[in-house]
Amino acid sequence: MEASQHVLIIGASGGVGTYAVQIAKALGARVTGVCSTSKVDLVRSIGADRVIDYTRDDFAEGEERYDLILDMGGNSSLSRLRSALAPKGTLVIGGGEEGGKWTGGFDRQLRALALSPFVGQRLTTFIAKENHEGLERLAELIEDGRVVPVIERTYTLSEVPDAMRHLAAGHARGKLVITP
Repeated sequence: MEASQHVLIIGASGGVGTYAVQIAKALGARVTGVCSTSKVDLVRSIGADRVIDYTRDDFAEGEERYDLILDMGGNSSLSRLRSALAPKGTLVIGGGEEGGKWTGGFDRQLRALALSPFVGQRLTTFIAKENHEGLERLAELIEDGRVVPVIERTYTLSEVPDAMRHLAAGHARGKLVITP
C-alpha cells in the first residue's frame, strides 16, 4: 500500500477489518470502509474517511474506482469486485466463504489467482507470513496509538459457544476475547 492510494475495505468492522482501516490510514491512504448500519459509527471512529452501509448502498455502483480493495466480507462476486477496482488496482481476498464442495470455501480466491495473469489488475489472496520488519512497523503504530485493538466483548471459556454464535451471525464488532 502506498500513501494517497484510495483503499476500499469490505468487512471494515470485523476483527481483521478494524486493523486494516487503521493501518491504511496510518500509511496515508484515503480509506472507505464497508459495513452494516449498526457498525457505521465504529468504522468512522477508527479513521475511515468514508463509510458505506452495504444495506443501503452498493460500493460497486457509481464511478468510484479503488487502487486497493481488501475483501474480508466474502460474498461479493469477483466480477463485481473487479468493477470497483482501478484498471491497475489490486484486489486482496482474505478469508474463506461458505460453499465450495471441492475448494472448501476458497472458490473466489482460486478463480482470482487463475484470472490475474490475464488482466491488468492484480488479483490475489492474503496468507499471513512472518515478516520481522512488518511486525516492527506494526508495533510502532500500536505504541504511538495509531492502531488500537477494537475489542467488543470478553467471553469466559464456558461462553465460547455463545461467542461463536455471535461471530457466525455476523454481529461481531472487532475482536472477541476468550479468557479462562
